[in-house]
Amino acid sequence: MTTIIPAHIETYVEILGQDLAIDFFLLFGGSEIYLSNSPKASMVLKLTGPDKLAMLSERLGPGHVRVPIPKSWIAQQLLDRGSSKADIARLLHVDQRTVGRWFAKEVDRDQLGLFQFEL
Repeated sequence: MTTIIPAHIETYVEILGQDLAIDFFLLFGGSEIYLSNSPKASMVLKLTGPDKLAMLSERLGPGHVRVPIPKSWIAQQLLDRGSSKADIARLLHVDQRTVGRWFAKEVDRDQLGLFQFEL
């Protein structure tokens, strides 16, 4: 199942790709990082490499950037790859019921669609 990439993380996923973006969010999500046009050494540089880091800096602007934590998007990607809800909950440090609620929101809950109306 292909999910829509939320707008606030679209740039990250576009530049880093899905797999690297997930690793990036798991490592840096919720923190502030510094993006430089000419990076020398940093944890971000080690993860992304100089080219992708330069592209992020160009698109997001150099300086301090607060990295989002797109847990429900990451959970959907992991579920699509075959991870269990329990594994996803442990990885994202959330309750397993929270993961279940994220996926329940994806389901169409339109009960009126069950009825056939003839006029």
